[in-house]
Amino acid sequence: MMNGDHKEHEIHGVESYIDDVLTVVVIGASGDLAKKKTYPALYTLFVKGFLPENTKIYGYARSKKTDKELHERITPFLKKEQPHAEEQDMKEFLEMCVYRRGQYGSAEDLGKVVEEASKFEAKAKGNSKKVNRLFYFAIPPSVYADVAAAIHEVGISKEGFTRMIIEKPFGHDLDSAKELSKKLEKHFTEEYIFRIDHYLGKEMVQNMLVLRFGNVFFEPLWNNKYIDCVYISFKEPFGTEGRGGYFDNNGIIRDVMQNHLLQALALFAMEPPVSIDDGGSVRNEKTKLLKSIQPIKLSEVVVGQYVGSKDGKKPGYKDDETLKNKDSITPTFCSAVLRICNQRWDGVPFIMRAGKALNQRKVLRMNCKRFLT
Repeated sequence: MMNGDHKEHEIHGVESYIDDVLTVVVIGASGDLAKKKTYPALYTLFVKGFLPENTKIYGYARSKKTDKELHERITPFLKKEQPHAEEQDMKEFLEMCVYRRGQYGSAEDLGKVVEEASKFEAKAKGNSKKVNRLFYFAIPPSVYADVAAAIHEVGISKEGFTRMIIEKPFGHDLDSAKELSKKLEKHFTEEYIFRIDHYLGKEMVQNMLVLRFGNVFFEPLWNNKYIDCVYISFKEPFGTEGRGGYFDNNGIIRDVMQNHLLQALALFAMEPPVSIDDGGSVRNEKTKLLKSIQPIKLSEVVVGQYVGSKDGKKPGYKDDETLKNKDSITPTFCSAVLRICNQRWDGVPFIMRAGKALNQRKVLRMNCKRFLT
């Protein structure tokens, strides 16, 4: 991959780390999130030239797997993410990826991986390069604190930066989210922690800021004078498919709506930030917008749960073999009306819908009626 054709990193200001040594540890590498999102994202960075040449990616989880089994598991998703990449890209990326087994909260098990990584780093470092380590948490929040403690004990880089990327959900509710933050703060300051919602990486969501604030035609029309209502939809044509055990602890509202769709709503409706390139400015405007949302009325909420097809070809939610509670009332569909109490959006309903096993796939749909009259 690191040939003369891959120069994209040169125009994106990543010279500060591109010559360093990088160790990535994907914690939870055997899971669904890792194979569908984390590894494909790393592969995209590799293909586009955003990963240092001296990079090693360690998959770490409790399941017993070989390097070959990991490669076979992630390859279809890598090809889907980068269908036009060269075969040599795939070959070189997979050579970077290895798999090691261990318990999540075990400093001893993680220490063995770090010890192996240290040998790679020492060989690749030479005399002048920094050694950076990145730990990606593709695991349930219930083990975040234990893993963070293990990293603090054995995983800190002494010759570069150390970062922990933490995926949603950040707890089960506000209280548990605050408790989780307190546990992480026992071992790390905020500069070590990067909280991520992978939905923000979708192209449509990424383009939202440019669409709104980089287009002088749209901004004067982006208000209640010209917009009747806004639909934000997340529809999947498939069910839980073996993830019922995980999904039943969260439901569609916690799994999709209060994070992914709420982020999309905030980007759509927030006021112009000081700079769209400044994460702090964007965050501040999103926070102001979220504080302007009125409490949701139960009379404007609909929830449901999908059932099997009449011909029996498509199973219902309760038919998922991983679902332990066969009497579950966990919603797999929800539609809710959100109302924003500010000058720009007063009187405009934001209709948020999300569901599984629906008749169409709409990853993100925003439908503005009576945009111009």
